[in-house]
Amino acid sequence: MIGLKTITVATLLTFAAAGAFAQDAFVAPTTPEAAVAARETLMKSNGATLKAAGPLTGAEATAAMQTLLDNFTHMPAVFPEGSIVGDSKASPAIWQNWDAFNAIIDTGKTAAAAGMAAAETGDATAYGVALKTIGGTCGTCHQQFRNK
Repeated sequence: MIGLKTITVATLLTFAAAGAFAQDAFVAPTTPEAAVAARETLMKSNGATLKAAGPLTGAEATAAMQTLLDNFTHMPAVFPEGSIVGDSKASPAIWQNWDAFNAIIDTGKTAAAAGMAAAETGDATAYGVALKTIGGTCGTCHQQFRNK
């Protein structure tokens, strides 16, 4: 019998794989409203991927890290200046401190790339460190650049 945890992980991986495929076809949003929607989708993808990634190994862990790497790579494009509209929680501090914002994104990209390499070689310790770094990166960015 298949357990709920197996179904949940399989479902999240399906979405992560679909997200990775969608990221390959990434097109930067052209309106402020589209930017807000794109970043909400990206952030939800990051959250779901991080939540499911801990126990993953092998190709599943590599796919999770690829999703995170793709998302961090596309992150600056979903934060065009002037895209605080609707339900956006983005703080104006993003554009006032663009270099600091991008430095946090770069930390996430570096950690995702390291996590992918660790997953490919089966280094569970390095994979765990990468996940922890990414989670911390998300927290740091939200503390500095997200309105509550």
